[in-house]
Amino acid sequence: MSAHSALQRIVAIIILLGGICVPVLASPVYTYGGDFDLPIPGNPKNSRGLMFDAIIEIPDHFTIYDLDVSINLTHSQAFDLQIFLISPSRKSVCLNMYNLDRYFEGEDYIYTIFDDEADIPIEMGEPPFTGRFKPMEPLSVFDGEDTYGLWRLRIYDAYYADTGSLNNFKIVIAAVIEPATVILLIVGIGFATLLRPRR
Repeated sequence: MSAHSALQRIVAIIILLGGICVPVLASPVYTYGGDFDLPIPGNPKNSRGLMFDAIIEIPDHFTIYDLDVSINLTHSQAFDLQIFLISPSRKSVCLNMYNLDRYFEGEDYIYTIFDDEADIPIEMGEPPFTGRFKPMEPLSVFDGEDTYGLWRLRIYDAYYADTGSLNNFKIVIAAVIEPATVILLIVGIGFATLLRPRR
């Protein structure tokens, strides 16, 4: 096989694989966060007000393709809580907040995941909100942002006489696949296919 025909074959393979492989490449997923022990509100003696922000510092630079939030907290009246995620760029998303039109009794958020792709809106959930729920405001607001910096979970206890604690907070990020990575992968597959011994 001549060098020219070999090059033509590589180009054809790259074009073909580009059409086949790019749609099925999975975004790399990264998880940040962990355990916290933060009282809700920050001063339980007042029994109302802000929790001290739970802060996750992300040291990596990735572009966000999709973002989910996982929390575990105990609170004697989940209805009272207003929960926000704030990015390093100061964008804020309300994960959940209730008003008196839909008052309910119930405790805690246990293994609660806020996910734009969830079937059930959080407003339709019931304590302890175990499972995946669509947040009140879309997390897609963060799509395209750089992950690097301080991410804050902010919780406000809107009523008196109830307290609790944030136990766990995590951010799960699917990163955008960089074009250079896709091209290198396709080229590598093309060369491997070309150089594979014939039988």
